[in-house]
Amino acid sequence: MPLSEQEQRLLEEMERSLYRNDADFVATVGASRGRPSYRSIALGALIAIAGIGGILAGVMLHQLVIGIVGFVVMFAGVLLAIKPSKSIPVEPPASARGAARPARSDTGFMDKMNHRWDRRQDGQE
Repeated sequence: MPLSEQEQRLLEEMERSLYRNDADFVATVGASRGRPSYRSIALGALIAIAGIGGILAGVMLHQLVIGIVGFVVMFAGVLLAIKPSKSIPVEPPASARGAARPARSDTGFMDKMNHRWDRRQDGQE
């Protein structure tokens, strides 16, 4: 269900307020774990398969050291596959960078929201 124009304006205003007032929070949340790249997933899977092969070779040859090395290689491959990609700096959307229209007054976002809530409760809106 698409948002109405009023809801879209309200959402954009909330985003601008968030980027303006809580830039540190936005940077912290936006810089959270990235997604693994397809290259690291593929390479990690191949290394993990080679490690499984090392484990099987160690079992077939009755060599504990080969099995342990195979396990370490397999574990390293899994870690490589799930490793997040390098974080990309987060830029605020164009609506929050000042490309949008300026605020109507000097009152804060929460003041406006409280005022709107009061008007709704009084039946004016």
